[in-house]
Amino acid sequence: MKQDLTKLLPIQFPIIQAPMLGVTSPGMVAAVSNEGGLGSLPIGGLSPDAARTLIKATKQLTRKPFAVNLFAHEISSVPRDILQKMWSFLVEFAKSKGYQLDSPSLPEFKFYNHRHQVDMLLEEDIKHVSFTFGNLDNESIKKLHAAGVSLMGTATCLQEAQILESSGIDFIIAQGIEAGGHRGSFLDGELPRIGLFSLLSNILQKCKIPVIAAGGIHHSQSIRAAMELGASGVQIGTPFINSVESQAIPSYKKRLEEATGTDTKLTCAFSGRWARGIINEFMQEVELSGLDIPPYPYQNTLTASLRKMAQAKDDHTMTNLWSGQSLPLQETRSCKDIFLRLLY
Repeated sequence: MKQDLTKLLPIQFPIIQAPMLGVTSPGMVAAVSNEGGLGSLPIGGLSPDAARTLIKATKQLTRKPFAVNLFAHEISSVPRDILQKMWSFLVEFAKSKGYQLDSPSLPEFKFYNHRHQVDMLLEEDIKHVSFTFGNLDNESIKKLHAAGVSLMGTATCLQEAQILESSGIDFIIAQGIEAGGHRGSFLDGELPRIGLFSLLSNILQKCKIPVIAAGGIHHSQSIRAAMELGASGVQIGTPFINSVESQAIPSYKKRLEEATGTDTKLTCAFSGRWARGIINEFMQEVELSGLDIPPYPYQNTLTASLRKMAQAKDDHTMTNLWSGQSLPLQETRSCKDIFLRLLY
């Protein structure tokens, strides 16, 4: 039997704003929470101090509950020659486009995952935590549950959902292949490419904990469809990228208004993890290079400086344009307006 999210979390509407690192601002999170949804603040990969700063900024804008999103990935080693070949390619490619990267030598790699952030979350009295790229370790789950924190894990196939449920996670976020941004997949083997409604049905048949639908949901009709299938709530991201509160550059927002679902594809080019975005020159050139793309977070670090420079110039051809398949979007509006339009 479906359990409505409004009965399980202190929110008025069963809508979660998806955490979108690089796009989501404290203002976006607060705007959604203030309207009765659950805003989500992404801190994946950030240092505890940087994450704390964002949490405090969000608290200044709302007294309503909001979630914090973590990356639950493991960090592996990568052969240095693979990293150097990719970096050398990026330096030359950037130069051909008028961008000067700092040095021909590799950048410094400094990585953080959820284990570095849990204690800080407890200190900040965060009560709702979502995560992606894997499962939390048992110690972190016990710590967070002991503090009364609700946990939401991302699954892209039934097997991942069952792992999350057996670990004691409270909610499953079922991420369909339509979703924009990074895939939450964490099992070895072929990347799951299951549409949301098929995935939702599979998980609901086998799992007893509440399931939140994510991927391609962009208006009230798709929300109702997901809820009719048995979802307890929905998580929505792409429509909020085109909000006033979004940190997306203007040309990124413009592409969201022009593109269609067939203009998006899955790529590892920007971060080393599969993610859906609008096709652009950077994506195509990295894939055509034939080079091994280092896994996340290495590739993400290698491309970071070029993406930052491109964004400073409002150049949508050289930075990631994460987006789901439900395009095009309407013109830029406030988060409040976007949220209220989802209700009717």
